[in-house]
Amino acid sequence: MSRIRSAFIGLFAAAAILGSASVFAHPKLVASVPAANAAVAAPASITLSFSEKLLPKLSGAELVMTKMPGMEMPPMKIAAKVAPGADGKSLVLTPAKPLATGVYRVDWHVVSGDTHPVKGTLVFSVK
Repeated sequence: MSRIRSAFIGLFAAAAILGSASVFAHPKLVASVPAANAAVAAPASITLSFSEKLLPKLSGAELVMTKMPGMEMPPMKIAAKVAPGADGKSLVLTPAKPLATGVYRVDWHVVSGDTHPVKGTLVFSVK
């Protein structure tokens, strides 16, 4: 009887450990368009794709221009609409105006089902 009980407890413990692994997962940026550090023509939108479904009300991003050719400047926030992607795992930024030549940074913050906030940045340039 004790072997069966020990086996049951062992199986229960293994299931608990494996089942809780997803609880400790955090959303990770897995892809972006444009890609990190890419030099591209002015994109109509910027898409950030994450490893998990996001909570849209707690997730967002800002688009900032950090460098313009031949000009020293402080970072300048660029007006952009931020919306969740149709897949629930992405954020889509749509600039209000076409992006000028320069270097841009996307500062993002996301929250998934585990409720832990994660943030990061993405840099790309427009040629």
